[in-house]
Parts: sequence; C-alpha cells; structure tokens
Amino acid sequence: MSASESPRPDRRALIAVAITLALWAVAFVSIRVAAHDYHPGAMGLGRMLVAALVLLAILLIRREGLPPRSAWPGIIFSGVLWFGAYMVVLPWGEQLVDAGTAALVVNVGPILMAVLGGWLLKEGFAPRLFAGLAVSFVGAAVVGWSTSSGSGASVLGVVLCLAAAVCYAAGVVSQKPVLKSASPLQATTFGAIVGAVACLPFSGQLVSDVVSAPMSSTLNVVFLGVFPTALAFTTWFYALARMPAGRLGATTYIVPAVVVLVSWIALSEVPGPWAFVGGALCLAGVAVSRSRFTLRRNRTPEPVLAATGADDA
Repeated sequence: MSASESPRPDRRALIAVAITLALWAVAFVSIRVAAHDYHPGAMGLGRMLVAALVLLAILLIRREGLPPRSAWPGIIFSGVLWFGAYMVVLPWGEQLVDAGTAALVVNVGPILMAVLGGWLLKEGFAPRLFAGLAVSFVGAAVVGWSTSSGSGASVLGVVLCLAAAVCYAAGVVSQKPVLKSASPLQATTFGAIVGAVACLPFSGQLVSDVVSAPMSSTLNVVFLGVFPTALAFTTWFYALARMPAGRLGATTYIVPAVVVLVSWIALSEVPGPWAFVGGALCLAGVAVSRSRFTLRRNRTPEPVLAATGADDA
C-alpha cells in the first residue's frame, strides 16, 4: 500500500467518489435520451471529443504537462478500452435493454475489478469485500428485475453490456499503477484523448448525427462529455489514487439505485417497492465491503494484517 493510499480514505476522496457515482448514474439516463438521435459510435466520439477539449484546457491552465513515460502503457490501454470501447459499447447495449438491466449487467464490473485488483495489484481477497460484493450484486439484480420492461432483454444487449463491464474493470485496474506517477488530471486527460482517437472511425457518423439531431440531443452529448466524463472520471481517478481498486469498485453498486431515482424524476418512470428494496441492499453491500470491524480483525493482530496486505482489499 502506497503512502498516499491509507486504509481510511480522507473526506475529500469520499466526496470525489460521491460526485462520480451521482454523475455516472445520471449518464445512464442521459444516454437513453440521446440514443434516440445519435448512433452509439457517434455518441461515444462526440462525448470523448468534448471531454478531451475540456480536460486539455484545464491541464494547460494548471500547467501539469505530459505524464511520465512509465504511465503511458496504462493510459493507452485504459484509453482504448474504457474511454474508447466502453463509450461505444454501452450506448449500443442501452439501445437494446432498459436502463435497469444495463446498470445490473455493467455492475458485474466491480466483481471483475476486485478479482483483477487482488490478483494483479496484490490488493488481497478480504472476505468482507466479497461478502459486500455479493450483497450488493443481489441488490443490483433486484433493481434490474424491478425496472425491467418485462419484454425480455435482448441477448445482444446483455452481451454488449457484459463487454462494457469487462472494458470498465480492465480500464480501472490498468489505471491504478498509472496514478503512482501521473496525476488524476493527467490520467483522465490523456485517457480521454486516446479514447477520442480510438473512436475516430465514427467521425462521419458523428457529423451526420449532429446535422440531423435536435439541439436537445446534441446538448445531452455535450453534457455527457463535460460532467459524467471530464469531471466524473477526474474525481474517480482522484479517489482511485487513494483507495484500493477492489474496494472503490464496490461503491459503484450504488449506481443502479440512483439510476432508478433519476429515471423516476427525469423520465416519470415510477419505481415499484422492490426497486427500493434493491437499492437498500446495494447500500448495505457497500457498507459491508467498507467495514473496518470484522471477526477476522478482532482475532488477528494488526502487524499480521499489515504484512499480508489483507486490510488493503
């Protein structure tokens, strides 16, 4: 565990996580609205171009410069998968399944993240982390089931959302080592630039959609670029630099519950009682995964935990 990554993240890291999760939840609804007029590839490219321009302007104002050479492999890998492929695959999947189902399937990502973080980043496999993941996954399943249209999810849509989850998990884990030498702003800015370049094959489609789409949908794409991407990814990387990837990933199980609330307010989709039950389970799972006092901790002296790294998971 690095010096900047304490077992108890500071209040600023927790605020950063809250901002990220709120904006990512809103993004699920915003994507659904923009998908009526924008193709998935065009939406992904437009979103990343806006994010890259905003972030690059902030980077120049702050004079942070280029990341060190050691950070570039992770930035490129994450940029292609998370800032590129994910931004195209998720809207495509959301065209075929409802927001609740999409949020459920994408939230397989934190489980993959916890496994990859424990394996590749040596964060360990603390029982409380996987207990929390299990509880939250049940909650996310209840939310997805309760918000399903009942017509049956498209198999292709589910596969696309699963692919998005894989891109998301791999992107987070690959960015964790980057933050040892690059700042969160550098990681986000150049990841967004790489993602925009990866989406350039859809430039013709973007031009066509901008011409034909109403201004409201275009503003939705701009919103996605500025807030759920430029701002939310920066705050996410800020928190990732200070928290283990597996534990941070577990907090994203709050998103399906927030998606229900935002859909209720913005789209007049009134959730049923089971949606609220699922949301409560999501929150309970996050609480379990972040708990500090466990039977194992009470039995085991602190030096042993520090040596094994189990407390970092």
